[in-house]
Amino acid sequence: MAASDLAALAALFADESRAAFLLALLDGRAWTAGELARHAGVAPSTASEHLGKLVAGGVLTEERQGRHRYVRLADPGVAHLVEDLAARSEPRVAAPAGSLRAASAGRAMARGRTCYDHLAGRLGIAITEAMTARGLLRQDTGFALTDRGVGWFEELGVPLVRKGRRPVARGCLDWTERRPHLAGIAGAALCGHALDAGWCVRIGSERAVKVTAEGESALYETLGIAPATLR
Repeated sequence: MAASDLAALAALFADESRAAFLLALLDGRAWTAGELARHAGVAPSTASEHLGKLVAGGVLTEERQGRHRYVRLADPGVAHLVEDLAARSEPRVAAPAGSLRAASAGRAMARGRTCYDHLAGRLGIAITEAMTARGLLRQDTGFALTDRGVGWFEELGVPLVRKGRRPVARGCLDWTERRPHLAGIAGAALCGHALDAGWCVRIGSERAVKVTAEGESALYETLGIAPATLR
């Protein structure tokens, strides 16, 4: 990569509206241009211009259904980059108190959320640390599932489908906890299972998730995670 290419890529992230779009799209779902415009508080025409730049730069992909234009993050690598940048960003000044609703939403995001297609927040960290403590995951030489870890996924009935160059396990720096949580194929498979099995449910239209009573029991039985740490 030439220096000009790196500068061009960095420039795509160096706009507050585009950054708001990218953070919203970390939920792994496709959003319309209108939804992103309302989320970022910008005019639809402004949103369309920004989205065009992100698509042209390979950060987003788009598809059209009738009159609607949907966009999503181009791939897991882009999601990892966005989350990593967010984790490394320190606020320059203390954020205002804001509304009670905003504060509640922030607490919910910190407690548990999806990061593209894997679990993050305190929930993601708790699972990652429990897997490490039980010898299912290694972090000492980079993230890697152990043989016991592969067997654990098999016992859960969760297939680890290998596609392309995506690693089976990788660490993703959590922007609220400032520690790595499990990403990669294993992280995505576990997140999908948690949602499909009813261990977690989404809260509202954003990325926050809540562990259900069934999920608390399952995570305690399979990983020894105390329910109190998930609330």
